[in-house]
Amino acid sequence: MAKAIMIQGAGSNVGKSMLVAGLCRAFRKRGLSVAPFKPQNMSNNAAVTIDGGEIGRAQALQALASGLEPHTDMNPVLLKPETDVGAQVIVQGKRVATMKARDYGKTKSTLLPAVLDSFKRLSSQFDLVVVEGAGSPAEVNLRAGDIANMGFAEAANVPVALIGDIDRGGVIAQLVGTHAVLPDEDRDRIKAFAVNKFRGDTTLFAEGMDVITDRTGWTPLGIVPWFADAWRLPAEDVMDIKGRPGGHVKIAVPRLNRIANFDDLDPLSAEPDVTVEIIEAGRPLPADADLVLIPGSKSTIADLAYLREQGWDIDLYAHVRRGGRVLGICGGYQMLGKAIHDDDGIEGAPARVEGLGLLDVVTEMKPMKRLTISSALHNASGEAVSGYEIHIGVTEGPDRERAWLTLDGRGEGAASADGKVLGCYIHGLFAADGFRAAFLKTLGATATPGYAATVDAALDALAEHMETYLDLDAILRIAENG
Repeated sequence: MAKAIMIQGAGSNVGKSMLVAGLCRAFRKRGLSVAPFKPQNMSNNAAVTIDGGEIGRAQALQALASGLEPHTDMNPVLLKPETDVGAQVIVQGKRVATMKARDYGKTKSTLLPAVLDSFKRLSSQFDLVVVEGAGSPAEVNLRAGDIANMGFAEAANVPVALIGDIDRGGVIAQLVGTHAVLPDEDRDRIKAFAVNKFRGDTTLFAEGMDVITDRTGWTPLGIVPWFADAWRLPAEDVMDIKGRPGGHVKIAVPRLNRIANFDDLDPLSAEPDVTVEIIEAGRPLPADADLVLIPGSKSTIADLAYLREQGWDIDLYAHVRRGGRVLGICGGYQMLGKAIHDDDGIEGAPARVEGLGLLDVVTEMKPMKRLTISSALHNASGEAVSGYEIHIGVTEGPDRERAWLTLDGRGEGAASADGKVLGCYIHGLFAADGFRAAFLKTLGATATPGYAATVDAALDALAEHMETYLDLDAILRIAENG
């Protein structure tokens, strides 16, 4: 069986996902075969896997860091929020139910066998498994039936390293406080700690590290400075895109309430000529936008209503009258049509709703989800694109006769008569350098080739960051000895 180490956080968003990606790449560069693993994730930003399922996008990036194709065993339980109190439950890549949070809390322990099954398969194939926790183990009110943090670590007998986030302040309290509230058996499972997101001279916190070590008895692994190239990596949260450098061509993206699979934005936001502007609730779509991109949604009908509540439909119609361009992907594509029919109540109560009417198509919601990795051709440029489909619903209508992509010998997507409003189901197509260049040229932007190489170089730089600031030898010893 493989060695394993679990990276848990003293709070949410302490940087666990990026640290795990960096550790996977760093240990791979040392010659080890490595795999990422997250027992339970909650995210609508999913990736389609080679075995026909879906996992969290962060685990797909960690797989890339490990030199692997994403597989459902890397994230056996994925929760995809559909409402404020309920989520779709994906187990080993497949939807099993939609549950309210209270009901899931009562049943999550029944998923532990599937989690351990996936973990054991990975452990039998690789030298090292780097496990990512979720939230914080200090949430002791959630300990009963836990499968995301200490419940998994106990069941799989995996040692833990705890990460604190100094950028938020109070990192000593984060780490020492976690030590204080944990029961003895969980506290003893934590072998080491590290401090993440430090800005400035790390030696200034040397005394703080001593305080944490003295209060907890845990081995200090290091102080990790803020990783300046983090913006070059695919964003786990859409909010991470807001602070990226940008250029003169503006792409406006309304932040839908249930925005999903927004990795389409990553290659665009990495372009020097492009500014991707995430439009928050209460703000109008900017009148100077060159393109309005309506992204995917976990709840298309509900997010269409949300879009109208914000007045974005009025802004969108004005944008089109000015000759502006519009692109809808997946749920955004469905919204652009004349109507959405959900007679079976797949997204909630049975409903038939009027769409935005910018494409002459109608979507029929169907119970079977399409999950597939897709390769297509951009008809106008002849450039190849590759990506994935992850949707329910079938879209048909006259504007499908102007499909602007060819997939498996058939037309994919739809276009308005003037070609300025486009929609399709394929996510991730902007990662293709040739297509991205052709598309951005129509907006007046020049594309920079080598997006995939840029991401890979950023992962290499992240691995070097880990080697410089973390004691990787200590991590391996802990993984080996438990």
